[in-house]
Amino acid sequence: MPTSLDTLSPLDGRYAEEVAPLRAYLTEAALYRARVQVEVEYLIFLARSPSITFVKPLDAAQQGALRALYRQFSPDDAAAIAAWDRRVNHDVKAVEYWLREKLTGLEMADWNEAIHWALTSEDVNNLSYALLVREARDKVLVPAVADIYVMLREFATTFAELPMLSRTHGQPATPTTLGKELNVFAHRLGRANDTLVRVEITAKINGATGTYAAQVAAMPDVDWLRFSQAFIRFLELTPTLLTTQIEPHDSLVEMCDALRRVNTILLDLDMDMWRYISDGYFVQRLAAHEVGSSTMPHKVNPINFENSEGNLQVANALLELLGRKLPISRLQRDLSDSTVLRTLGTAFGHALVGYRRALRGLERVQPNEATIRSELAAHPEVLAEAIQTILRRENYPEPYEVLKGLTRGRTPTLEDIRAFIETLDVSAAVKAELAALTPETYTGLATKLGRLQP
Repeated sequence: MPTSLDTLSPLDGRYAEEVAPLRAYLTEAALYRARVQVEVEYLIFLARSPSITFVKPLDAAQQGALRALYRQFSPDDAAAIAAWDRRVNHDVKAVEYWLREKLTGLEMADWNEAIHWALTSEDVNNLSYALLVREARDKVLVPAVADIYVMLREFATTFAELPMLSRTHGQPATPTTLGKELNVFAHRLGRANDTLVRVEITAKINGATGTYAAQVAAMPDVDWLRFSQAFIRFLELTPTLLTTQIEPHDSLVEMCDALRRVNTILLDLDMDMWRYISDGYFVQRLAAHEVGSSTMPHKVNPINFENSEGNLQVANALLELLGRKLPISRLQRDLSDSTVLRTLGTAFGHALVGYRRALRGLERVQPNEATIRSELAAHPEVLAEAIQTILRRENYPEPYEVLKGLTRGRTPTLEDIRAFIETLDVSAAVKAELAALTPETYTGLATKLGRLQP
């Protein structure tokens, strides 16, 4: 019997525990269950519609028994549908045959011909994927991102006043605060997560080529546009009326793109945190049982941020592929999207591992205030910007060039800068203003920005 050590994907092996919440939505069994849900709710909807006269009404007990088929869906049920799938080589038809068996067992065989009536497989599949993806997003991915956001906001407010050397192009630059820099990520992440939540997932139920031809042929007096809109809205999805056989996947791609932007922001965070740890700005709390290197006992590696980075890159590669592939279908239908859609679980799974590891990394770090302050104090040349800006205010001739000569490619001490200030042809008040500047206090509104709410 294969074990987790025999799996091809690390999501089913090494990371199985971390991605477990997604199994309720993005496995083959979950897809079978969602198809059962769509078929059952469609049957109930037909039976409730006065204009659909060939489908007898269902009483409350019968409706409850039908809904129990997906609400109490079990591994044995999934296995039974899979057995039908192997027999007929068609996963949606397998669901129909399984449902016919179940209805017969429930003494409801009179409704067998209403199952999958006037539907195409894509009608069932696009609705099923829409339901599953929405649930995976809302119940798993969005809360996981929100956990990181909360942690970043906690860091931002706690360390809003901690002055820190900035680096632009990797070189010392105008000071900031640690809280402000982490609040940048918090705001970006919160906005991206909000965008992800707001994506409306669309769906269709309009037949083999999107014309409602079978429905109209059988029952021409029914308003099928209104019927399909009502059913899709009943499932709390957004109707798409104008399609080929397939729902064009545009809203799914929109969601993948939104998810990719979330991931890219976190990649940026992972890389900055890696550098901050490398520079000694953060220290990592030790886990006594862990080792950082097979040969170097002293190592405490930033493995959580590195792992997050790698998983998010894999997720984004798949999400980018989904974005390029899914909106394209030859003429009215080709089946190439079917196998690609099955990688949604892989893309979402790697994203979730990335989120979990980034959060774990943040939980294990603590700012090294002594190092942060000492490095800032060691770079008083960052005051050159402030000095030349004040001198411009005073109409001092060529202050940028004067400060460039003092500081570019050099590391003057604070005493050197103050001695230079004494040579300037400005008033005593301006000299005092310039001399009062320190790297620690030259942070502008960084403290306020570190506490800024979204």
